[in-house]
Amino acid sequence: MRPHLSPRHALIAALTTAVLATGATAAFAAPAGPARVHGTLRPLVDLSAQRVLVADEVAAAKWGTDSPIDDPAREREVLDAVARQAEELGADPVATSRIFRDQIEASKVVQRGLYRRWDADPSQAPTERPDLGQIRLEINRINGELVRAIADSAAVREAPSCVGRLTAGAAAVIHGRHLDALHSVALGRSLPSVCERTAP
Repeated sequence: MRPHLSPRHALIAALTTAVLATGATAAFAAPAGPARVHGTLRPLVDLSAQRVLVADEVAAAKWGTDSPIDDPAREREVLDAVARQAEELGADPVATSRIFRDQIEASKVVQRGLYRRWDADPSQAPTERPDLGQIRLEINRINGELVRAIADSAAVREAPSCVGRLTAGAAAVIHGRHLDALHSVALGRSLPSVCERTAP
């Protein structure tokens, strides 16, 4: 007997399965019908994938240093910044912050996965340490574009077809970017809040 999954964990599982099954895009196409909302979540998903990929550089910059994977001060700084940006765009800061919490957790999935890989096989570990400050400038750039994508996709994210569109976008992005299993799982972890509605 399978354990009961909360809607949030069920969505994470579904997204992870979908992005790993890269040939299944058509199976998750948004339903047709008079109530259909036109739009796509692929830009939002692609920016999430970019953020997941940058996590490789974050891991390389932190590897072998005292910099922890979990950095609550930096996480709070990011969440405060994106909430302000959302307000400036007239978007929902609560939904934006919620989505970014998942983005942050997805980055940790990659970092922890790479650490395990490098611990198991030191020959794969990075031999050069990127500048974490420069990497964070790139992350901030992606964050700004992602805040705008979240704002622009409000109607799609509120639609009943959101989960189908999100899953289709995830499958398309992983196929287009040729993500491996670790980054595919991380992408799935970055997305479950996209279709959650903010309580009135």
